[in-house]
Amino acid sequence: MRDRGVARRGGKPATMDPVNRSILLRSAILQTLMVGVLSTLLALALGTRFFTHWGWIVGPLAWIACSLATARMLELATRRTLLGAVLAGLPSIAAVAVGLHWLGDAMAIVLFALWCGWTEPPPGAAWGT
Repeated sequence: MRDRGVARRGGKPATMDPVNRSILLRSAILQTLMVGVLSTLLALALGTRFFTHWGWIVGPLAWIACSLATARMLELATRRTLLGAVLAGLPSIAAVAVGLHWLGDAMAIVLFALWCGWTEPPPGAAWGT
């Protein structure tokens, strides 16, 4: 009897690739640190008034820059990581729109880390195991 609703690949039930916890944790920590440090530096240098007027463009650009740095540090595929950063940032728009910027940041970091955790580690990466 055939399993209903289960996709098959090569006669075996299709499964989701496991999340690499090492990459997940490292990407979450790196992204959190980089976004936090960059935000603090920009706030000190430019003041909060700057973010009131220009935060809508500076925030996403800073997020992308930090995600590219994370990809480079963890030796992840740049394009795939950039796509993950964009997708992870989309749900945070709703949180920011209702005045919960901190929640949007937290959601984006969790989603980004999950995305990176599903990314194949580069061959020979000692930390990827």
